[in-house]
Amino acid sequence: MQSKDKILVVGGYGQVGRVICKDLGNKFPGNVVAVGRNYDKAEQFTRTTNGKVIPLEFDVFADNNNNNILEEISVVVMCLDLNDTRFIEQCIDKGIHYVDISASYSFLSKIMSLDEKAKASGSTIILSVGLSPGLTNLLVQYSKTQFDVLHRSDIFVLLGLGEEHGKAAIEWMVDNMHTTFEVSENGYKKQVKSLEDGKATLFSENFGNRIAYRFNFAEQHFLPVTLDIKRVSHRICFDSRLVTQSLAAFRKLGILNLLKLKPLRNAAVKMFENIQFGSDAYVIKVDSSGKKDDKITEFKCSVIGRNQSEATGKVAAVITESIYIKKHPSGVYHIEQIFNSSDIIDRLSEHIKFHTYDK
Repeated sequence: MQSKDKILVVGGYGQVGRVICKDLGNKFPGNVVAVGRNYDKAEQFTRTTNGKVIPLEFDVFADNNNNNILEEISVVVMCLDLNDTRFIEQCIDKGIHYVDISASYSFLSKIMSLDEKAKASGSTIILSVGLSPGLTNLLVQYSKTQFDVLHRSDIFVLLGLGEEHGKAAIEWMVDNMHTTFEVSENGYKKQVKSLEDGKATLFSENFGNRIAYRFNFAEQHFLPVTLDIKRVSHRICFDSRLVTQSLAAFRKLGILNLLKLKPLRNAAVKMFENIQFGSDAYVIKVDSSGKKDDKITEFKCSVIGRNQSEATGKVAAVITESIYIKKHPSGVYHIEQIFNSSDIIDRLSEHIKFHTYDK
């Protein structure tokens, strides 16, 4: 019988996957497998790890029902955007644990529907693992500890344009610039539009006050349920005020609707791939209000760091390590339902700066 002691990192030689593989490879040398459709790229990357990470050619989008690689796997870390849940269900059927860094609300909802199946097989599935969703969820969880009752959390994310991003992440961003989506506020459904409904917040000394705009990040849909909050919103801006304000203006004028046309959408993706100005910094800020000692009060906190891809990888590596070495409840969970915000933030203290704001 084969030993189920391997960690399979799908997309392991990509920008986020490399971080995950290196971190886990240093702790579990020889048990981490970087997989993708291009063996040469996988092998080229794993050479930089001195054999701690193993290369493997594996196409997660193909029909893998008869692929024996899963017989050796304890945990799968998914760094790619899947089209459906077939592969995840194969993992669940074999009792494999699963960590996903996807930011897509619709796809995460599909994975959540596998909860009973995962509980029956003994698989632990962790979603919302990364920067946003991920660290954002944990900051809201931490904020809740400051109240007797948390009424509202507004999430703000400032992203640097100077960092090189993976194509999939850019495509997701571009595809969501012209969307209308539904959120829950005080128990009622509300339609909101991406890059509208601007709201100002103080991010940090370096970035000061910025206006951020609504965007369809997944956590604002799930956190009202997982943390029992009446209202959660999510807004985004960039380190370039010009880019942020221009996109908001284009949205208001209806110009971003042209991104529905494939040639223009592809051109926009290419443009963002080639942007070379700005920093690689990011700031996650959460402004919350609620009741403490029968008084309405506020609490604000943030995480500041550099290199969004690295941050996502670091969070995923910490969560995967815990799933690999410890027993956790089976079923499908978001990060804040299983892990303690203070513990994860402490583990990442070399890479991020946690900050609270004076009232």
